[in-house]
Amino acid sequence: MKKLRIKKTLVFLLLSLVLVAFIGFVEKQTMYKTFQGTEVTIKGVSGVYFVEEKEVLDIVKAAFPELRAGLMLEEVKLKALEDRLKGHPFIKSVQASIGQKGILNLTIQQHEPIARIARPHAADGYITIEGKVIPTSPSYTSRVLILQGSYAEELMEKGEVMEKMPELMDLINFIVKDKFWSAQIPELEVNSKTDIKMMQQVGKQVIEFGDAKNIEEKFKNIEVFYQEILPRKGWNAYERVSVKFKDQIVCE
Repeated sequence: MKKLRIKKTLVFLLLSLVLVAFIGFVEKQTMYKTFQGTEVTIKGVSGVYFVEEKEVLDIVKAAFPELRAGLMLEEVKLKALEDRLKGHPFIKSVQASIGQKGILNLTIQQHEPIARIARPHAADGYITIEGKVIPTSPSYTSRVLILQGSYAEELMEKGEVMEKMPELMDLINFIVKDKFWSAQIPELEVNSKTDIKMMQQVGKQVIEFGDAKNIEEKFKNIEVFYQEILPRKGWNAYERVSVKFKDQIVCE
């Protein structure tokens, strides 16, 4: 009888363990089928973050109030989430996916500023590497090439550089991708498509560049000015230098 009672006790304990394991398994499977939280990954641009995790979570919370723990995963609107977040001026792309344990993963790629339009009487704006004009961030500033002038302000209002003046993007890229010129030319004055002036980091001369065409040839002329004319005349001998005419360097 004693052995029988021990056997029944062992069977009861074994069944209890099986039941507990089964309940845990069911709960775990249910958890995998329901929304449990959000994780945000933001890819920085040269270590700068124009979008913060809290800002993203606040947008999601406001736009999708139904997104709470326990919501069935098939009810999580991934495409709608991506579209809503892409409306943010600093967000270039969004990838929304459901990971393990019902976690919503949001991977965000920021726009990358390549230049900044400075306006004296209105808010500034950034030009992205794709030529899109976006507003500046109230939290962060990116040290990039500065553009000013009446036509630069028109581009700001247009919101797109490639459509109105694609050659300007060629000039901006030429400057920022060259180690020497990116350090020597901190600012462009863009008054029209044919009236671009360059300010120098070293040297008081304003360089009249003209239009944004024949870029390499014009920069070779500027190199001639640096290497052959300035050593003979001195850095302060001229107020302006023009390379806007083909095969000419005009110094005054």
